[in-house]
Amino acid sequence: MTEEDARQRIQSAIDQYGQHAGMAIDLVINETRSDLGIETANDLIEEFDLELLYNIAPSESYGSGG
Repeated sequence: MTEEDARQRIQSAIDQYGQHAGMAIDLVINETRSDLGIETANDLIEEFDLELLYNIAPSESYGSGG
């Protein structure tokens, strides 16, 4: 999966399921973390404001030094 694929899948879930899209988005975020890393997943969470709208929190980055 590419970052653009993830972005499109998140937007599609939001368009299709609205306020009930959380589970579908969570699956995309988990796949993004696995394929592209924590930083990319966190960027998408921030871009779509997923923490506020769907209670999907960013992951802690291990070894970030702080």
